[in-house]
Amino acid sequence: MKEQVIESSGNVFADLGFDSAESSILQMRSKLMNDLRSYIESNKLTQVEAAERLGIAQSRVSDLTRGKWEKFSLEMLITLEARVGRKVSLELAA
Repeated sequence: MKEQVIESSGNVFADLGFDSAESSILQMRSKLMNDLRSYIESNKLTQVEAAERLGIAQSRVSDLTRGKWEKFSLEMLITLEARVGRKVSLELAA
């Protein structure tokens, strides 16, 4: 029996059934968390060093690196990006 393959919409959260507003926010949070994890890895920071740069507790860095997205608001992730000198911009699509 051949399995049916369904093409992705480009947003895994929409594909999982989240409504469009929530899936957009979840996708943004996911991208920002991934970017922050990459920043920590590329700079070879320990969790303690990352916590100092981000201005958060080490336990929050652990949550970030473990992908615990439910513990971070979109606003908090934007704030963390700013604390490491990054600017977040929003691209609107039709």
